[in-house]
Amino acid sequence: MILVLAYSAVLLSFFSGLLGLMMHQRRHILLFSQYWFKKFPSDNEGSQSVLTGCLEARRFPVLLRQAVFALLGLSGVFAVLAGLSVLIGKEVVTDQLSLGLPWLPWHVRFDCLSGFFFLIVGIAVSAVSLYGPGYVNSYQENQHPFAILSLFTGLFVAGMLLVLLADDAFFFMIAWELMSVASYFLVAFQHENSANRRAAFLYLLMAEVGALAIILGFGVLASFSDGFTFDALRASHLSTTWASIAFMLALLGFGMKAGIVPVHVWLPEAHPVAPSHISALMSGVMLKVALYGLIRFCFDLIGDVQWQWGVVLLILGTISALGGILYAMMQPNLKRLLAYSSVENIGIIFMVLGLSMIFMANGHPQLAALGFLAALFHAFNHALFKNLLFLGAGMIHHQTHELNIDMMGGLIKKMPKTSVLFLIGCMSISSLPLFNGFVSEWLAFQTALQVDVLDNGVLRSLIPVAAAALALTAALAAACFVKVFGLIFLGQPRSHHCDKAHEVQDKGMLAGPALLAGLCFLFGIFPGPVISLINGVSGQLLGETLPNDAALGWLWLAPVSANQASYAPPLVLIGALIAGCISFWYLRRNPATALRISETWDCGFGGLTPRMQYSSSAFTMPFRRIFAKVWIIDEQIDKDMQGAMNQDVAAVHYHLQIQDHSWPRLYHPIEHAVNKLAQLVGRIQTGNIRVYLGYSFATLLLLLWVIS
Repeated sequence: MILVLAYSAVLLSFFSGLLGLMMHQRRHILLFSQYWFKKFPSDNEGSQSVLTGCLEARRFPVLLRQAVFALLGLSGVFAVLAGLSVLIGKEVVTDQLSLGLPWLPWHVRFDCLSGFFFLIVGIAVSAVSLYGPGYVNSYQENQHPFAILSLFTGLFVAGMLLVLLADDAFFFMIAWELMSVASYFLVAFQHENSANRRAAFLYLLMAEVGALAIILGFGVLASFSDGFTFDALRASHLSTTWASIAFMLALLGFGMKAGIVPVHVWLPEAHPVAPSHISALMSGVMLKVALYGLIRFCFDLIGDVQWQWGVVLLILGTISALGGILYAMMQPNLKRLLAYSSVENIGIIFMVLGLSMIFMANGHPQLAALGFLAALFHAFNHALFKNLLFLGAGMIHHQTHELNIDMMGGLIKKMPKTSVLFLIGCMSISSLPLFNGFVSEWLAFQTALQVDVLDNGVLRSLIPVAAAALALTAALAAACFVKVFGLIFLGQPRSHHCDKAHEVQDKGMLAGPALLAGLCFLFGIFPGPVISLINGVSGQLLGETLPNDAALGWLWLAPVSANQASYAPPLVLIGALIAGCISFWYLRRNPATALRISETWDCGFGGLTPRMQYSSSAFTMPFRRIFAKVWIIDEQIDKDMQGAMNQDVAAVHYHLQIQDHSWPRLYHPIEHAVNKLAQLVGRIQTGNIRVYLGYSFATLLLLLWVIS
């Protein structure tokens, strides 16, 4: 029954894409009907029937879009049901499909780890299915066919679900490539823009390099086993050296897809140019599928983890978390900022996974389970609030036609419902209490604070530094999203589009983000159910659960022991409500002076204008001065002078460009090396037949020497 639910989720996502192809055929019928009606008189009985068909054809695309997203929503619902079923039952279900090669069928395994990520995918897809019909109406069918968008969206979701079901390397890579190639076409959907084509090519290039690394990692395991099934790979006995080689290959492949520094450069290029609901799925879900692959490879297939691997993940995660949020702060483009923020959150997850490996390798399995739980819980939370923020960014773009934060402002009065939903997302990603992001980061800190159980002096020094970097990351994230919400929703509109903006009329576009916002608040107050589900994943994969299961209730959360640290979200909520009521009563106790309306102080300049407000670059200037070495900064101030001897300043032009260090330090040297190598190889083609015969003769001699 559980596998039926999982298979249904995959098939429904496939069918949603196939149904979208009907749009293309129906569009041709519509064009033909229009042509027929223009050619023949309107009083003709046949032309009148054609006109009726034409009008029906015009209504058909709306119904078809709704049907496509309804199937996608059902896919998400079935994925949620399948994930919850296997997590609650703590089962391991296997199957075999005769869809691969004759001697290598597809093997399926659905366990708690797969079920948990099925749950993540299902929730996100369900929210997108509510949001999608209203959002895609803004696309012109002639330029951006819905058939293309729906087809590759369905294949993309199906590919992610199949990755989670795969139980052999062959099936895994087919599903992985389906996910990657389908998402490439979604990134290139608006291909008339050169930036979209460049981002899509970069994404596909790095995705294929990562896929090669994953294949080589599986190859290392397969060379010490008798097959490609995951059961055979689990039984392989690797030396420490070969296990470390396999780990590094897996880290490169899955880390590239997850967006870990320094192989993250595709992410801030690809996510902003995709349609917003696709950006939400890529950033909120696809990155988690890459995380699933790394966990499956290291904790399940290799099994015997080394503490050195944990140190690598800890260092890379720390750099990614701190670097990701610092780069996010400097971005004026909203979706690009959110993409860099995903690098930060993936870094946090890698940090805690590294702690889990360190504790496991040093003989502390319960603390390893705590770190594992914190990592998975933050992955779950990130999927919720990052999907919420990307969908919110899509609503803002849909209504204002702007993504530049410096051109927004004052939207809290124009789009009040959107502003509330976006505020919940900002508070969640900033790890503020009462929201889900705080709980998972608090668990991450609790994991790092257990460093005193380790005997290794290097680790006892390194882990507190990483914990301090995590604290700094959390503070910078709060500052970053104060900037985002303040510049977008507060103040005065900075553009005509923002001044004329209004709330989204489509209820579905509000329902999807509202679902995610409600879950962010719900699991921030009652994290116990999700933690219990993840505890089952830890017990099945690591053989250990949290140190103190009795302290995990609906009221108190004590991951180590109640004597060391505990957190009670419902009590914090009650305290916040009491404080709010007291403040409200105190401010309104005198009706005569309780409410005072006055003009905003304008420093005596005689009326506020949008030019007096903070810009994105002005808000982040102190951080840019403090962390100047983090970026490559090109800052220019040009003055237009006038008057006698050019003494008066007529205008000031400010230019700021921030560049990632990864490009000049890593990717440009690789580019130059590849071009140089291509030039050297190109010299082989001389065009002389005698030279080519010489190549053949030399190759023949070499092969004879090797054989002999």
